[in-house]
Amino acid sequence: MSIIESIVDIPMEHCRNVFGQFDQYIKKIERTLKVTIIFRDSELKIIGGDVSVKRAMVVFSNLIELSKRGNTITEQNVDYAISLAYEDKTEAILEIDSDLVIRTISGKPIKPKTLGQKYYVDQIREKMIVFGIGPAGTGKTYLAMAMAINAFKNNEVGRIILTRPAIEAGEKLGFLPGDMQSKVDPYLRPLYDALYQIMGADSFLHNVEKGLIEVAPLAYMRGRTLDNAYIILDEAQNTTPAQMKMFLTRIGFGSKVIITGDLTQKDLPSDAKSGLDVAMKVLSKVDDIAFVKLTNQDVVRHPLVQRIVKAYEDYENRQSKNNRRDKQ
Repeated sequence: MSIIESIVDIPMEHCRNVFGQFDQYIKKIERTLKVTIIFRDSELKIIGGDVSVKRAMVVFSNLIELSKRGNTITEQNVDYAISLAYEDKTEAILEIDSDLVIRTISGKPIKPKTLGQKYYVDQIREKMIVFGIGPAGTGKTYLAMAMAINAFKNNEVGRIILTRPAIEAGEKLGFLPGDMQSKVDPYLRPLYDALYQIMGADSFLHNVEKGLIEVAPLAYMRGRTLDNAYIILDEAQNTTPAQMKMFLTRIGFGSKVIITGDLTQKDLPSDAKSGLDVAMKVLSKVDDIAFVKLTNQDVVRHPLVQRIVKAYEDYENRQSKNNRRDKQ
């Protein structure tokens, strides 16, 4: 393997952003791609094997461009840029960054951060019903909320309806203090949090009072027809098949539906079927319904979360193989 050198010019005002605190991103790129990086006079000299240097060049050029677009470079950006370089998808991270969904009340842009998230957003735009299935931290609910609020602000729909099953995970609802609303609010808190961050509390409360935004347990959907609405069902893995069928048959004209769930985090009784599992089998070939499966590569929380999700996936795969072996 021949050793080569390449030079990358980096504007001084972007050095701190691209290098990370105490040069942690440079050290990660050196360690992962097995190259040596020397910085001098706004030039990065990259030394290593031919393939490794080319990958490092792509990673740095992408990170510099992201920085020029006003992004704060995170460890997730660096990890994903490296993984895309290994797959020879040189421009993918910049294409993802170009897709602005909406800005929060503080002006922060909300964009997909991985190819899986980009595909998820594209399917939401194209299809009437989209199932977003994947582990924690993949942005299933947050991106769905952002798309719903964007459609609401653009007058594409007249209202937003957010729902999730109030499944009893270890505590009986009847023993929790307060009236029914205070009993179910903890189950809906993640939806409230996303609404506050994107819309602002004042706008959210104003629209709730007018009935234009509704956050309610899934049981409240029975007997209704939901026209001209953006409807999000969260934590769908905790629905029963009957609940899922009830929900899907509420959909009226001019509505769009997003259903999110994580098949690895079911709180149903062990002998109960998940409505999400059944829906995936029953509706897989129905037109205008998309199933988007996100993976641990789409996790955009702390990098440790991605490793936790991967470790659990590996463990569950081993357990599944052992169970099949025992049956045989």
